[in-house]
Amino acid sequence: MLTGQTQTISGFTLILAKAKAYWELLKFRLSFLVAFSCAFGFVLASPRADLMVLSMVFLGGFLLSGSSVIVNQIIEKDLDKLMTRTVNRPLPTARLSIREATTFSIICFVAGVGILFSYTNLLTTLLAILSMVLYSFIYTPLKRVGPIAVFVGAIPGALPPLLGWTAATGVISHEALIIFGIQFIWQFPHFWAIAWVADDDYKKAGFKLLPSGGEKDLNTAIQIMIYTMFLIPMGLLPALFGITGIKSAIVVTICGVLFFAQTFSLMKSGDRKSALKIMFGSFLYLPIVQIAYLLDKL
Repeated sequence: MLTGQTQTISGFTLILAKAKAYWELLKFRLSFLVAFSCAFGFVLASPRADLMVLSMVFLGGFLLSGSSVIVNQIIEKDLDKLMTRTVNRPLPTARLSIREATTFSIICFVAGVGILFSYTNLLTTLLAILSMVLYSFIYTPLKRVGPIAVFVGAIPGALPPLLGWTAATGVISHEALIIFGIQFIWQFPHFWAIAWVADDDYKKAGFKLLPSGGEKDLNTAIQIMIYTMFLIPMGLLPALFGITGIKSAIVVTICGVLFFAQTFSLMKSGDRKSALKIMFGSFLYLPIVQIAYLLDKL
């Protein structure tokens, strides 16, 4: 009896360990933020839209993001073993096999595409597939080529709110391009701050994401500052074009100025702590700005 109970407990433990590994493979926080951006664009375009469709846009975006990051991890499995920040992921630790990860990615992809095609439209579905291809099969290998990877990666990184907009309207309008543009510009200080903080790890894997020859120097800090500065006028465009109102414009301007102010410390000191502040600032900037736009629209 005890042996049977022990086997049952052991089997249950193995199932939980597998489930945890699959969950880690999805990169929940990243996929959630992608899904939130999709939902943001949808609600911004259609504040009184069907809640069921909104939920499916969120779920479809989450699943396609999950599929993309799984492919990224499959391609970079051996590189992840070299970096401290990634060495404990499910594939480097062999908690999941390549076959298991591939199968899971395909399931997420098919489910995500099926949901978006069923509940939205062909344009949104095709853009979602394009985003996945750009991130997984173009951006991922380009990370070892040079800083061009950041430009390419910024495109799928900025597509989620545009996907949400097209899901609600069926067209790529100037409003959709504005919210795409804001998130596109945001990607550069976001990517480069992460690359600055993780530079030692990235060099182990041969990743070349920093601009200006890949150095943590004043030129790189200036480029981070310039793109962050662009976010201030970009953030006002939704109010200027009547997408949102003055309240969100005030909030977004304050956030933009505070984000911009963080770059001066990096220019002055060039240390990891200053880059870390910009990185966390980028994590805060985008959801606060998106929520401000939504509250102003509702």
